[in-house]
Amino acid sequence: MSLIISESQTTTKTRSDTKQWVLASNNKGKLIEFQRLFAAANLNVDIIPQGKLGISDAIEDGLSFVENAIIKARHASRESGLPAIADDSGLCVPILGNAPGIYSARFAGEHGNDAKNNAKLLNELAPLRSQTDAPIKGMFVCVLAMVQHADDPLPIIAEGLWQGEILDAPFGEGGFGYDPLFWLPKLQQSAASLSMADKNQISHRGQAIARLLEQLNTRF
Repeated sequence: MSLIISESQTTTKTRSDTKQWVLASNNKGKLIEFQRLFAAANLNVDIIPQGKLGISDAIEDGLSFVENAIIKARHASRESGLPAIADDSGLCVPILGNAPGIYSARFAGEHGNDAKNNAKLLNELAPLRSQTDAPIKGMFVCVLAMVQHADDPLPIIAEGLWQGEILDAPFGEGGFGYDPLFWLPKLQQSAASLSMADKNQISHRGQAIARLLEQLNTRF
């Protein structure tokens, strides 16, 4: 991977030198965050969402975040012929056997219905809360996989874990997914009450992207 060379140097990078990588997602928030962090790292890479290339979603039939991230990255790379990055993320609650886990987005049966997913999580935790006064622990998980080509035998894997507690009612107006139920004791805020900038600094995805960039800088 080549780094951007300053204009003061004799040889200046042109647009044709910019590499293109596919993001195996059409989530606008994820795309913006990847583009921002890659630009800040001075990597000469354009991140393109797979939908822009007409690539359909992969079938996520893995049993872990790592497996699904690799499946999605390989699918996007195979369809595009380009290097690809994929994100698989969700909420794990240890007292529920780490559910909803890889099924976080469709926990209540309908993909992406945040209200129903949150309601189901609260319903399943309700009888457990009556048995203890201790807070219910939870963690957001993000696993990123990057492959140079579809059959890459050495994908780069980066993980981020964001520890917190699960509230018994929503708090905060921002965020998405389970953010309104995810409480951060040290900050005395929920993920849904953080600004986007503050959230990106400490979130599971922010951590994973930072670790991915560290590996890219040492491997290429």
